[in-house]
Amino acid sequence: MAVAPRVGNACEYLKNYKQACLEVLDKIPETEIARLIELLAAARDQRKQVFLCGNGGSAATASHFATDLGKGASLGREKRFRVLALTDNVPWITALANDTDYSMIFVEPLKNYAGSGDVLICFSGSGNSPNIVRAVEWANANGLITVGVTGRPGGKLGEMAQFPVFIESSHMGLIEDGHFVIQHMLGYYFMEADHEA
Repeated sequence: MAVAPRVGNACEYLKNYKQACLEVLDKIPETEIARLIELLAAARDQRKQVFLCGNGGSAATASHFATDLGKGASLGREKRFRVLALTDNVPWITALANDTDYSMIFVEPLKNYAGSGDVLICFSGSGNSPNIVRAVEWANANGLITVGVTGRPGGKLGEMAQFPVFIESSHMGLIEDGHFVIQHMLGYYFMEADHEA
């Protein structure tokens, strides 16, 4: 019985968090997500590479999205996604961070792999991570299509990305919740609604 006040406070916090999350998710712009579906479909159909990146929780989102596109939206299909999460090669990332600096961990692999017409999708809550900014600068200068999925106000990523998508919040947890839902909306569109063979 002694824990009842803490439980009550926790339940109230959780209720409020869920409500805030619902409000943020309701503001995700369907037309902008539909536009990203078109970009991804074109990349898949033209055999262009899709690159994904982010830091921290956004790195996990990028890796998850690569799995959904690379396996879920490709397995058993004639048209398959060429997708790579730049977050997934830890030895390469740490070598670059150690030997150059952390701002180079995404742009240097892009220099190895990326070509004109490829797609770079960056997840960033603040939009100001130096490694994200460097990657988008290079991608814009080298003919890639750049997508920035960020929060508000969106920072440099929101200004630089050719296709910015904003989560209408400055709360990092809610921003990351929104980012995760967006990558599932995109991935599951290709798994469930798009029946290209």
